[in-house]
Amino acid sequence: MNVLLSSASNKIPLLRALQHAVKRVTSNGIVTAGDLNSNVLSRHFCDEFWQMPATIEQHKDEIVSALEQRGITHVLPSRDGELLFWAQLKSSLKAHNIHVIVSSPEAVEQCLDKLRFGNHSIPGAESNCIIPTSSALEALKENTDSERYVVKERFGAGSKSIGVNLNSSEAAEHAKKLSTPIYQPFIDGQEISVDAWLSEKHEVKAAMCRVRALVINGESQITYTQPQSVFLSEIKKALTSLKLSGPVVLQAIVSNNKLHIIECNTRFGGASTLGIKAGVDSLYWSLMESSGENVDSLPVNLSREKITQVRAATDYYL
Repeated sequence: MNVLLSSASNKIPLLRALQHAVKRVTSNGIVTAGDLNSNVLSRHFCDEFWQMPATIEQHKDEIVSALEQRGITHVLPSRDGELLFWAQLKSSLKAHNIHVIVSSPEAVEQCLDKLRFGNHSIPGAESNCIIPTSSALEALKENTDSERYVVKERFGAGSKSIGVNLNSSEAAEHAKKLSTPIYQPFIDGQEISVDAWLSEKHEVKAAMCRVRALVINGESQITYTQPQSVFLSEIKKALTSLKLSGPVVLQAIVSNNKLHIIECNTRFGGASTLGIKAGVDSLYWSLMESSGENVDSLPVNLSREKITQVRAATDYYL
């Protein structure tokens, strides 16, 4: 087993967690860190390093050829911008016994497109818990009673370009700075993230809510779990309806005891190692499922106690 962590960058906690999962499956398995940049921290912690071409269509044949030459058996994408590239290769790579740990292209596209995601309806739900989204401010004003708005890019992460808690005129003005703006009602509440894992049949094996207590430069530095959340049933129904598979991270806001889903990232998250610690054994389950194991028979041991993760710099000597 040789698992490629694509866009490995400086994601050392993820790399370590992936190495641990691989060793649980097979003692002689390794992890290859792949990145466009050769000067990344992950090259000092991986078993092998590959300075990869950019994950774009024009490099597809070169990348597929290199995967085979390097004996890569699995690929774990870790950056939003590459998810669709790998999802579109998933089926053809499987024919070469290379397993890509990502959802289908259709599911990835829906989650990357915030307008499509915001208009997704959950079958069987009493009320749609996904925050309404529109490409036109006036249309949103007509369909909601909100007087404060969020304006963001339709595609991409774009957290730096987001406008939050704006009135109508401010929202219209902020939209002029964006290439493809979308509008949502502003909801004041507690933001939560949900680490979850779904099988290839889109069944949620486990999910755990967590709260980012301290964020620096967009990354969680202090995060704690919320075991046995009352919203897990709603969350699982939403994830299943999106036909996802593998590790995912759902983002939501809890306000007045109601769940409001913002978006879903179809990948392992920056602080999802806390999810593993709490019992969402996503990387191991993905590797086992791709190896033909019946993941339904694997135990789920979710922590019933709150766990706090503190991320701080550590010195290593090579």
